[in-house]
Amino acid sequence: MLLFVGLLVFAAADVVYALQVNANTYVRGTPLAAAWAIGLALLALWVDGMERTHPAAVSETSPATGRAALMVPVVATAAGLGVLLVSSRVPLSTLSVALAGATLVAATARTQVAFRQVAWMAHLRRMASATDDLTGLPNRRALHVEGHTRLADPERCRQSLLMLDLDKFKEVNDSLGHHAGDQLLVQVGARLREHLRPGDLLARLGGDEFAVLLEDAGHTEAIDVTVKLRAALAEPFALEDITLHTSVSVGIALFPDHGLDLSSLLRTADIAMYKAKTSGRGQHVYNTADDTDATTRLKTVEELRTALTTDQLVVHYQPKIDLDSGEVRNVEALVRWDHPTRGLLYPDAFLALVEESGLMRTLTRVVLQVALDQAAVWHAEGRPLTVAVNLSGSTMIDISLPDEVAAMLTVRNLPPGALQLEITEEFLMADRDRARNILTRLRSSGVQISIDDFGTGYSSLSYLRDLPLDELKLDRSFVFPMVDDARAAALVASTIGLAHSLGLRLVAEGVETKAAYTELVRLGCDQAQGYYMSRPVPAAELDLWLSARDVAHELTEMTGLLPTLD
Repeated sequence: MLLFVGLLVFAAADVVYALQVNANTYVRGTPLAAAWAIGLALLALWVDGMERTHPAAVSETSPATGRAALMVPVVATAAGLGVLLVSSRVPLSTLSVALAGATLVAATARTQVAFRQVAWMAHLRRMASATDDLTGLPNRRALHVEGHTRLADPERCRQSLLMLDLDKFKEVNDSLGHHAGDQLLVQVGARLREHLRPGDLLARLGGDEFAVLLEDAGHTEAIDVTVKLRAALAEPFALEDITLHTSVSVGIALFPDHGLDLSSLLRTADIAMYKAKTSGRGQHVYNTADDTDATTRLKTVEELRTALTTDQLVVHYQPKIDLDSGEVRNVEALVRWDHPTRGLLYPDAFLALVEESGLMRTLTRVVLQVALDQAAVWHAEGRPLTVAVNLSGSTMIDISLPDEVAAMLTVRNLPPGALQLEITEEFLMADRDRARNILTRLRSSGVQISIDDFGTGYSSLSYLRDLPLDELKLDRSFVFPMVDDARAAALVASTIGLAHSLGLRLVAEGVETKAAYTELVRLGCDQAQGYYMSRPVPAAELDLWLSARDVAHELTEMTGLLPTLD
């Protein structure tokens, strides 16, 4: 009775609704809306009663799927078509033809629903299958099934698990798009498969993570395979119209030393993989001390996420001195982390973790915003300083960066020349065409471009001809020894000459003594930056330093004496 009344209420509500819509008199919020709720309540009561009175029947009942789901609408369609076909040859009652037509319409609708159900069930079966849809490799489920079998076999006493994670893969997705990221994953999977032994099991765990269960492999064999795989992935990948270089970090866990089941091995290999990333070595074999490091790393990453949104990151500024006039027209912005319990942290303590955890783009935006805000303050005060901000290679592959930088400058009413971006040679050599495109867009807008740590990277001088640059910053490793080392002094002098011949400005970093400062002046260097003049300091402290320097210059003009830099 409940089922009958519930369906009847539903049908009556539908009929009234259809008539009102047809007559254009339907209004929301009328008692008609309650009819559907009443019908649902009656059906729910019927289901509850069925469960109470016939629990076995209810528990054994399951919805029709697959072919069974299609049988009823198929049979109904055939019956409806049969009646209509007969009616074209033999006179039938109007009611029979009308019922056949209604059956055909209802069956068609039910067939569409059934087909969608079948398609969805097929999708679920694929999702639950043992193959990764993108790469065609075994998935995490397949690794667990096969891994459990292998580890339980007493004859397989030596096995190793490798956990592989592509470095800076998030930046590929963010800057090139997920399609390029998918292409890279497919090629990585194929290349890994080519360089493994027949008995090894390769699986894609998800995202940019892969796992390899090595057959009959101890510590030495696992290291050998890791070296071979990392070398294979170091070769460039061709993704449509660009060539991409990537690297991989590998964590190694040994069975049974580091885990007696696959879940334990995956955990220890994952910890080792992150250790490989942070150490910079690219590969690491798990040891028990890594557990403490992993806990610390996870805690620090969460603290970094909080720091990025709670103004814990601060920016200090270090002046660049014009050696011909002694004036300060440029400063470099350097990020610091004002940690609530550990105090002021320098970039060496957290930048690697920022890069690894995919937070570098966010960090760069924060530093740009803070530095440009300060530049706007200085410009408003009549001190038009140019602020230099360091960009990592992972940030510079972002094709949207020039537009974002232009928007930041426009919002603050700053001229483009108020910003200088410092990049490294490593980025330039990774993808020359992409570098040229991004740098050209930035430089054409008026933003200055500087090569940081010049002389320590690949040092392929051809990019100095091809790329739009304003400045070279000579690394401190050349500047520091030049007073006592004639060869170092000769390198500095030749680099100054090279920069000037190309129309570039040369800045010497790491100037820590008066002797080095004096020698750079003699050699004709354009600017100097270092602790001898000023350490990186907060903006307020730099303002005091600049004011004192202005007073010293005024006294110089009055007395004719040169000011001291001390």
